[in-house]
Amino acid sequence: MSKKTKKITSIGGSALIEGIMMRGPKKSTVCVRTSPDEIYSEDISITTIPSKYKIFKLPFLRGIAGLIDSMRLSYKSLMLSADKAIESAEIEEEPSKFEKWLDEKFGDKLVKVLMVIASVIGVAFAIGLFFFLPSFLFDLLSNIIPAFRADGNSNPEMVRLWKSIFEGVLKIVLFLSYIVIVSQTPDMKRVFMYHGAEHKTIFCYENEEELTVENVRKQTRFHPRCGTSFMVIMLIIGILVGLLIPANPFGIAFLRPVFKILLIPLVCGLGYELIKLCGKHDNVLTRIIAAPGLWAQRITTKEPKDDMIEVAIKAIESVIPEDGSDIVGGCGC
Repeated sequence: MSKKTKKITSIGGSALIEGIMMRGPKKSTVCVRTSPDEIYSEDISITTIPSKYKIFKLPFLRGIAGLIDSMRLSYKSLMLSADKAIESAEIEEEPSKFEKWLDEKFGDKLVKVLMVIASVIGVAFAIGLFFFLPSFLFDLLSNIIPAFRADGNSNPEMVRLWKSIFEGVLKIVLFLSYIVIVSQTPDMKRVFMYHGAEHKTIFCYENEEELTVENVRKQTRFHPRCGTSFMVIMLIIGILVGLLIPANPFGIAFLRPVFKILLIPLVCGLGYELIKLCGKHDNVLTRIIAAPGLWAQRITTKEPKDDMIEVAIKAIESVIPEDGSDIVGGCGC
């Protein structure tokens, strides 16, 4: 954190389309701006993996379950915010005959099918871009860079070190480049502004200040317990995990990215524990761990407008428990 807060809360959230989802220890709430004078609010829930399988409450395993549950809750929240944004938008053009036919024949089912197809394509693209492409480019460069070449004249340990560093750095560059590009679109700029409102509001609450637009506005928008920080930490951990995998397992270069995909649960577990550590404690060690993610948040968070802060305030007020069960630490703990 840029400064010590009076307390540390477990409350977190995510930015949505014209809204924010806040997740507390007892419930989660989505708030969406539907008009200049109206904010729609709805509580949402999912059956978490740890609630069904107690083993996923153990360290490292809880990270895997937490990531999956967060993705499920975020997806549900995003779909709700999208629906409300569409409902509140003014439809200027009459739907075409084809659009009317699709709506009559398929209705919401078509949207769900398209979302599933888009999700599958997105996951396949991400795997190819972040796992297979870096390994392929390293092997390609080994033809012109002797240090990258895995042959009888090279030290296998050094080749593995160079390959892990190359793959990790390229992944970070690709990730940051992607969010820089999408941040230039008007819609994503607004999402990132809501992201900033979410962080500022949580900091205002942690500093025990009254939740007003004025008090929230003066807070920092960079928070160590953030999805952006989690992604950056996972990418850095991926470099270290890569050191455990041979450059060409069993003499087959294709197997290295496959093994790295299989080790994703390990990377998630380690990343979750580190981000949880940063969320509970504010000291020199946690600041060092959180630093890369906080830097990346300069891209994924923007200064919000007052009406966005109002949405964030309503969302967090809905999930603050009366018994203080969200408080996990105090200043300097």
